[in-house]
Amino acid sequence: MSSTSQKMVILESSDGETFKVEEAVAVKLQTIRHMIEDGCAGTNIPLPNVTAKILSKVIDYCKRHVEGADDLEASDAEFVKENQGILMDLILAANYLDIKILLELTCQTVADMIKDKTPEEIRKTFNIENDYTAKEEEEVRRENAWAFGELPVPDDVYNSQGRI
Repeated sequence: MSSTSQKMVILESSDGETFKVEEAVAVKLQTIRHMIEDGCAGTNIPLPNVTAKILSKVIDYCKRHVEGADDLEASDAEFVKENQGILMDLILAANYLDIKILLELTCQTVADMIKDKTPEEIRKTFNIENDYTAKEEEEVRRENAWAFGELPVPDDVYNSQGRI
């Protein structure tokens, strides 16, 4: 069936740009799916928390997943090779639009960026200013020594699977 005969949905970004999207793609965005199912979707569906730049990327991502791109894993790996600002905006959009696979992908990317890094390295990676005084930082380190590899992990920190 050609894309011209598919039912279309119009999504409107926070900066007023509209995107005509096949319903099969739009319903990958669970927020939109629920609006359509509940009859709340009008002619244009406004998305006040998503800019056109990010919405365009989200739509492209969902299209690839609907169409079943040949190598989704490689496609996803390439998709998240963005600057930190865009990556953070993608996380916010995926959360707002309730796109679990995109949220997991983007959050995992950020987790990988901080894995095995010291707090100082993480601050540098994300341009975070250390607003703790030396005394406050020492207190946090002392209260959470287990997290810095200085003490065994307390029993109350484990979850039901036995991990932190």
